[in-house]
Parts: sequence; structure tokens; C-alpha cells
Amino acid sequence: MDTQLTTQRRPDALAVIANASNLAESTKAKYAGAVARYLDAGGDLFDAEQLAEYAQGLSNSGRAFLKAAVRLYTDQIGNGIRAMATPENVDAVAANLYRIEALQQAIQTEAPKGQKAHTWLSQAQVKALLDTCDDSLIGQRDRLALGLLVAAGLRRNEATELTFSDVKLQPVKGKMRTVLQVHGKGAKDRVVPISDRLANAIDEWSGMAAIIEGRILRSVTRGGELRDSLSGMGLYKVVQDHGAAIGKPDLAPHDLRRTYAQLGYEAGVPITQISTLLGHSSVSTTQRYLCLDLDLESTVSDFVPF
Repeated sequence: MDTQLTTQRRPDALAVIANASNLAESTKAKYAGAVARYLDAGGDLFDAEQLAEYAQGLSNSGRAFLKAAVRLYTDQIGNGIRAMATPENVDAVAANLYRIEALQQAIQTEAPKGQKAHTWLSQAQVKALLDTCDDSLIGQRDRLALGLLVAAGLRRNEATELTFSDVKLQPVKGKMRTVLQVHGKGAKDRVVPISDRLANAIDEWSGMAAIIEGRILRSVTRGGELRDSLSGMGLYKVVQDHGAAIGKPDLAPHDLRRTYAQLGYEAGVPITQISTLLGHSSVSTTQRYLCLDLDLESTVSDFVPF
């Protein structure tokens, strides 16, 4: 059986990315975009030298997405080549695997240095943010969208993909609690209990928008027409627009998820529970969400006679 690598057509690489079950849809879109742009520029996914030269002109994040996409793609090809190995073609198999290794190492990325200034909102700022939403159809949609991020800790794609059937009631100590069945990153589902206030907001939105099934968050046209769903970029714009209204034009959806974790931690919720609610695989990931390492109460600047 022939084990020689041949130049693959664009649909092959994009199909591998699209079928990756361990990736969130937003991540797949970034990987696919990086590969498509490279191929549109005349690139060959099996030319390590060409890959390296092209990647030098990208931003660090652009290089990272392309590198990850190439690894995903070539890992699958490498697994297929290994499966075809026989005593007769073992040398050819080894040569091709070395070539795949060279492709995966062609793109060099730099690890971020220093400490990024993350954004957390206080309870007062969260209230101010939600108060920027009016009582119109768009305003009610925006308020619920912000709530799913900051009061349920959902990722952007988790919020946009949440459906009315994902909202459930579960008995807790003799009373019913509303929970969200969240379809998380890497196909990991989790249950997120929510407050009565957020549950009521979902009910009110359903009544106002006259929808009881399908995705909860919908786009709304300028004419007030409700569409089927709200995109991830649409949700990002909702957050930025309302963030700008409270003096935080760079506010991002992940900042609200980070705020959810911080407010819970400050209220005494155990970090292990916060980690579970966020869908993190380890508590160390959750710790990076919290303002733990930096003491903002007392800092060196306080002691400098400026």
C-alpha cells in the first residue's frame, strides 16, 4: 500500500477540523480560518519551509492557530500511515513520519510573557452593566445574554448554543432548583444551577419573544424581527457595546465568566465547586481566573514617595 504523502486538497484539511469532536465550535472556526487563509495564499500543507516562511508574517495568535490546525491534521495522517505499516514498507513509513514531525515543528510560536491585566467586575459594576439594557426586545435579549455569562459562568459558545430544552428543574432539599444542562468544551456536559432571578429572566424572555423551543439567544433585526440564533461574534458585540456604556469598551465575554468565578469566590463558594461549575479539568485552571496571586490591597507603589 502506498504510504507516500501527497499534496492534500483544501476540503480534506477542513473536514478533519470540522470532525474533531474534542474541539469547541469556536475553536474549529479559528483553526479552519487559519488553514483556509494559508491555502488561499497558495500554501502547501506538506511544505515545511513554506509553512515556516508564511507563519513569520502572522501575529502570534495567528501562528498559534495555524500550528495547532496543522498538528491536528498531520496527527490524523500520521495515525493512518502507522496503521499501514508492514515489514516491507517500514522505511517509507518512518520517512513520512519524520516529514510530519518537520511540518509540526515548522511554525514557531512565542509563549506570552509577563502577567496579563485581566478584567473583573464588582457587584456594583455588574448591576450597572445590566442596567444599561432597556425594556425593548433587544434590551431584554441583551440582558439575558449578559446574565448567562456573568450569572451562570458560560463560555461564549455555550451561551449561544443553549436551548430551552437545556433549562431543567431538579429537586434540592424539598424544593425545585432551575439548572442548565450545558454542553461544554471537549464534549463535556455539566449541570449549572442558576438563581431564581436568572431563571425568571429566561421565562420572561420566552414570553416576550414568543419562543419556547430552539436556541434561547436570538439575533434581532433592526426592524425588530427575531432570527433563529445569535452568533458568537454577535454575543461579543453585545458585551462590548454594553461594556462601553459603563466605561469598559474592551470588556469581553470571558471577562464576565471570570467575574462569575471571582464573585463566587469572594462570597465563600469553595474553589473546587467553582471549578466544577466552570467545567474546568483542574483547579489550577480556575485559580488563573481568580484575583489570587496579586495583592491589590497593598502594593509596592503604596510605599514609594511619589
